[in-house]
Amino acid sequence: MNILKVKDRQELDKKIPAMPWYVEKFINFKLPDLSPSSLLEYVRDYETFFSWMLAEGLAEADSMKQLPIEALEKLHMESIDNFRMFLMTRTEHTNSRVTISRKLSSLRSLFHYLSQIAEDEEFYPLLKRNVMAKVEIKRTHKPKDTAAKLEGKLLQEQEIHEFIAFVEHGYGEEVAGNKQALYSYNINKVRDACIIRLVLNSGLRVSEVVNLNADDIDLKKKLAYVYRKGSNDDTFKTPVYFRQDATENLMAYMDMRQTQYKAPRKEKALFLAIANGKKEGERMTKRAIQEMVIKYAKRFGKPYLSVHKLRHSFATDYYLRNDLYKTQEQLGHASPETTQIYAHLTDKTMAQAIDNEKE
Repeated sequence: MNILKVKDRQELDKKIPAMPWYVEKFINFKLPDLSPSSLLEYVRDYETFFSWMLAEGLAEADSMKQLPIEALEKLHMESIDNFRMFLMTRTEHTNSRVTISRKLSSLRSLFHYLSQIAEDEEFYPLLKRNVMAKVEIKRTHKPKDTAAKLEGKLLQEQEIHEFIAFVEHGYGEEVAGNKQALYSYNINKVRDACIIRLVLNSGLRVSEVVNLNADDIDLKKKLAYVYRKGSNDDTFKTPVYFRQDATENLMAYMDMRQTQYKAPRKEKALFLAIANGKKEGERMTKRAIQEMVIKYAKRFGKPYLSVHKLRHSFATDYYLRNDLYKTQEQLGHASPETTQIYAHLTDKTMAQAIDNEKE
């Protein structure tokens, strides 16, 4: 099974016992259709909502687990508006409009299940009144809006080559006076360049990179076999093409993977790291890869870059050379509507290119 899904399933199993009985019933109902990662997000959203309800005195219970279902029936629209305001203003964590909409959607899914699907022994709905049915959740990320937010924050064709060159050579010159940073760079630069070049030549998600095993790479066919987001079939991996430009780095890294990172034979992960205090390499974490990209991006002068924006950079370039549906397939988007952001981005890119030619 996908290594991240295994971890999320383990965390989900830890959180469920602290949830009310009706949430556990809902999760079990959804389990065949949704991934553990998606269900874990649901549970985290319910933790936020139930904790808020208890803090506001909207339910009489000593803990979330004891929160009665009747408390959900008594909620007014004003309460939901107040919860939305709480999410917008809470200081310990900044919630974007997208995050707030997702949390409200999670609640709507639970309330819909309890009021329209689940029944008691007398065949009546478990939830007699559904306040969330009245809540309008506006769509927050139209393709054009997403493209506007990404404009100017992606790498163009020449910048892609410059960034890779910086990771392979330039960063070492930048940190030449810092012995610790230089030592770490000299150990990991082949691996780091390999990861960055792979994303910029395939559009893989960071989770897909994390889950890659050494035998998932076919250098001759230029294929990476990955578990794609949204798929619940953990027995089948999807082949994703990477450009020739990534093969040399992959070959260089795979040649030194065993010796450099001293991976035990049982370790199948492609990308490895040796944690502090340990002698053997183990699978890089999602966070480690994200922080690695940010480290290089800041020194490169583009601190807003992330693994996801590297994926967007590839996708924009790929879309310029192909069509919507090929781009959708390459990126693993469930809907072509998601892929349309690159149509808007490439319109800007082509206009800029024409302007540059005039100059």
